[in-house]
Amino acid sequence: MRREIDEFEMKTVIGIGTAGSVYNAIEKCTQRPCAVKLLLPGLSDDANMVSRFEREMLILSKLDHPNIVQYYGGGKHEDRLFYVMEAVPGGTMTQMLQTHGKLTWQETIRYGIQLSSALQHAHNHGIVHRDIKPSNLFMTYQGDIKLGDFGIALDRGESDLTQSGMTVGSWLYMAPEQIRGTSGITGQADLYALGCLLYELLTGRPPFTGEHFAEIFDQHLKDNPQPLADLVPDCPQSLREIIEKLLHKDPYQRPHNARSVQGVMSELKLDWAEDETRYQLELNRLQLAFDSHSAAVQGISRDIPFKQLLPWLLVAIAAAVIATLLTTP
Repeated sequence: MRREIDEFEMKTVIGIGTAGSVYNAIEKCTQRPCAVKLLLPGLSDDANMVSRFEREMLILSKLDHPNIVQYYGGGKHEDRLFYVMEAVPGGTMTQMLQTHGKLTWQETIRYGIQLSSALQHAHNHGIVHRDIKPSNLFMTYQGDIKLGDFGIALDRGESDLTQSGMTVGSWLYMAPEQIRGTSGITGQADLYALGCLLYELLTGRPPFTGEHFAEIFDQHLKDNPQPLADLVPDCPQSLREIIEKLLHKDPYQRPHNARSVQGVMSELKLDWAEDETRYQLELNRLQLAFDSHSAAVQGISRDIPFKQLLPWLLVAIAAAVIATLLTTP
């Protein structure tokens, strides 16, 4: 749907990424809250960045699922592309983990069921997200998950804008085949990331951690994580087993699809409507997490891709060299 920027009352900036700034906004004709992502100044002349932004818009336009951020159309403003999407009142899974450390296995399956459903929908449309992580899981105060940020997603029905052999994703959640830059990435890479995420929700930490990306990559490629049975004794066996399968190094040994993972968790799911005490506790935990953390732009986080960190590293190295020259007699 073609949109004009004048249709929206632009509010505050709520996020800045490598390609665009995201604004709180109001659709004037309906007074509906929404979010507007606007290509950063200066990037309109970068053909690659423009193509990626257009690809993200195209991907979102193909998806329509209650657990995926909804797309409301887009256009161009002063030669800068923009698109409009659903505003999610609440916070992110990152905020939940920062506030509470880890989640109960009951909360984990509740959110895992929703994310699995979103992934199955995306995969059915030939879309591989390639960047499943807590900060890309937007959440409402009622505990509804909305998967967002399809900026590096792969549309298997279109040509891949990522060069062959290039590593794409976030260190802590990348499948071995992503780390290797393997061509022909499939939805199995998202399933591996789903396994990393579920493991983190249960334990409070990703399955593999380290001082730097090379150490983490090596573990993804070679090591097995610490058994969930040791860390979360009350976790049901069927949930432990499906997470172990999701984390298999060989994509062909992982579950067939996200729907099968959803099925395992659905069998474990409690009747939340009848368990009013547990449900109210979850709502309280959500409110505490989202109200105690600002939605403002975060600083450099642990899961920012190396490509984004590189300029900061180069600046730090240059500063260290200059300091050494200045202090050398």
